[in-house]
Amino acid sequence: MDGAGRTTTTTTACVTGAGGFVASWLVKLLLSRGGGRYAVHGTVRDPGDAKNAHLAALDGAAERLRLFKADLLDYGSMAAAIAGCDVVFHVACPVLANHTPNPEADLIAPAVTGTMNVLKACSEAKVKRVVMVSSVAAVMVNPSWPGGKPMDEDCWSDVDYCRTTENWYYLSKTLAELQALDYAKRSGLDVVTVCPSLVIGPLLQPTVNASSSVIVDFLKGDNEVKSKIRNFVDVRDVADSLILVYETPEVSGRYVCSSHARKVSDVIDLLKGMYPAYKFANKFVQVDDEPSFSSTKLEMLGWKIKPLEETLRDSVESYKAASVLD
Repeated sequence: MDGAGRTTTTTTACVTGAGGFVASWLVKLLLSRGGGRYAVHGTVRDPGDAKNAHLAALDGAAERLRLFKADLLDYGSMAAAIAGCDVVFHVACPVLANHTPNPEADLIAPAVTGTMNVLKACSEAKVKRVVMVSSVAAVMVNPSWPGGKPMDEDCWSDVDYCRTTENWYYLSKTLAELQALDYAKRSGLDVVTVCPSLVIGPLLQPTVNASSSVIVDFLKGDNEVKSKIRNFVDVRDVADSLILVYETPEVSGRYVCSSHARKVSDVIDLLKGMYPAYKFANKFVQVDDEPSFSSTKLEMLGWKIKPLEETLRDSVESYKAASVLD
């Protein structure tokens, strides 16, 4: 019963890769939902590892968070974590290095196999909806898309072009998302995908992840950075979008999740205005701008975004607290 005497039911949500950047914020937001609405199963490689201690410290974690030792490529471990869940947020992906002698076997197969293991376990557990985190990497590598037109959910990265140009990360994200949506059609499992752009924002986990390192690099003198228009989104807004698409019954398909397209030099100027004491990157290599994206489909569900300035300030304050900038 809640404070008004209404009966409350707890939704059990599984978050894969719970110790990661986006997933940590998702766990935090789920646990903070009013009235203890969510209990969370989080999959991690090692529940006892100190790098997962931040999860146990979250408000509500002692009562409503259970960590499972699991590996995406081990079906049984994923099935054990997903059993009894109403919703699965598939956030984890295998760690992918773009340089490997055999990318098809070492990168592509694990990305697709890991996703399929999660989806099959969801079918077995009769999960109501799966929300999968994909990426604009599965959207943006498409040479036939009309120039100047913002890329939306109808745009897919060209699989053959990704192979030809050896864009293995983009290929892995594209194939995993295509397989997920195809499996949904064949099995009847309710699968929705969310495709964020470069995710930045304050850290909850103790180490800097790859996307946050982009901003960290801006704050360090003598660093060489790529000068181009980049697309950014706040990690908290991504976590909000994942819960939003779960809690909105009528959603379907995929959702592009991007909020700010800015020149790298403009972002550095914003940071200089906030933190003039830092040295800042001062070597620029001009590269092609990223395409523009449309998040209209997500915004029509009521998705809200934070100002970039707020995201940058909160990011830097979290880096300082974690001694990342020392």
